Amino acid sequence: MIFDKNTAKKTAELLLQINAIKLQPQEPFTWASGWKSPIYCDNRITLSFPPIRNYLREQFAKHIEKEYGKPDVIAGVATGAIGIGILVAEYLGVPFVYVRPEAKKHGRQNQIEGFIQKGQNVVVVEDLISTGKSSLNAVKALEAAEVNVKGMVAIFSYDFDIAKENFEKTNVNLHTLSNYENLLEQALQTNYITSAELESLENWRKDPANWNAN
Repeated sequence: MIFDKNTAKKTAELLLQINAIKLQPQEPFTWASGWKSPIYCDNRITLSFPPIRNYLREQFAKHIEKEYGKPDVIAGVATGAIGIGILVAEYLGVPFVYVRPEAKKHGRQNQIEGFIQKGQNVVVVEDLISTGKSSLNAVKALEAAEVNVKGMVAIFSYDFDIAKENFEKTNVNLHTLSNYENLLEQALQTNYITSAELESLENWRKDPANWNAN
């Protein structure tokens, strides 16, 4: 779920403004999964715009403390959320670690990079939620380290049904700064998309695997 409507609207506006999110229903992108998609999201672009990255870190920090209390550690999911995760941890004045998709094959074979102790309260930071699989893989690694995962926060979510199911199944609390519904509202209000394009974009959200631009 989103933290609040105002934050969701403002975040969507900023992401569209700098092309961190692109909407192209007439010229869809192809995801690694093979899905044809009218949307492409790369929130790492926000790091190149100081006023926007500062807005995101401050919103994250404010809402994290409100929802979960001040954590002992912020954990970023590699690689997309390392940058914003560090900014949030710095703003809150707490330690930072990041979680790899899998343990390294060499050296200390770490999956969690940084110093963390059993029993610490951790909030996980993500940049984007699609199916939730990679995000929840990070939570699994943290739980294996015997820390207390209070919840996860992310910049944006497509709000796929499969993601909601995955988070409910694993009992992980997720909040996002913005989501697909608020993005489309903002895009329509600012004439970024037309009403006809809105319908196509809404149809993709309902069945992304079988969506056809035509």
